[in-house]
Amino acid sequence: MRRLGLFLFALAILAIVAWGVYRVTETVRASVQQVQRSVEPVQAMQASLSTQVAQVLHPTPTIQPDPITIIHQVKQLARLETVQYTIEKVITARTQPEGIWDTLFGDRLIFIAHGIVIAGVDLSKLGPEDIWIEDGVLYVRLPEPEIFIATLDNQKSYVYDREKGLLTKGEVDLETAARKAAEQAILEAALEDGILERARINAEAFLTRLFAELGYPRVRFVYDTPQAETPTPTP
Repeated sequence: MRRLGLFLFALAILAIVAWGVYRVTETVRASVQQVQRSVEPVQAMQASLSTQVAQVLHPTPTIQPDPITIIHQVKQLARLETVQYTIEKVITARTQPEGIWDTLFGDRLIFIAHGIVIAGVDLSKLGPEDIWIEDGVLYVRLPEPEIFIATLDNQKSYVYDREKGLLTKGEVDLETAARKAAEQAILEAALEDGILERARINAEAFLTRLFAELGYPRVRFVYDTPQAETPTPTP
């Protein structure tokens, strides 16, 4: 009987200890949750403040085109584009020659330029007096071939490297000057490679096929410049 009483007493003690541990755990958990709820507004405010500071220091560009559009001129075109060159050039631009002044005050950049040059014949310059038939041959006085477009591909062109002197912040317009020089260099490279001659040959080939389909199988092209005259083979 005595042992049974001791056993029940031990169970009661264990139950009281377990209940005490449970209450302490619940109290600690409630305190932690209360602290977290108290800290959440502060954390949210810090996150919002960090976002605002980031927006001020690194703003996102906003582009708003003016809804008013002014069209100055509308021109009808009849350009026959017959050849396109894709050219890459490396341009070095600098403000000072190499030496001590370049180290202190110079600004140098290497610009990788990708550009296109398009040439062809402007058929709007072709008048009724420039087309006639003689002895069964269709004569066509074509305008001289010309460059229509010579421009940079801005998506592929980029500044490869830039070095500034120790005592300078750099020339603001140096990249702009490099881009202009690149456009001119690309145009000159295309001209040196004979883009106008290729444009003329391609134009004659295209128009020969076109006139043949219209019922004029014998065509001869003539030019105002004597050395540019080239007879087209008669099929």
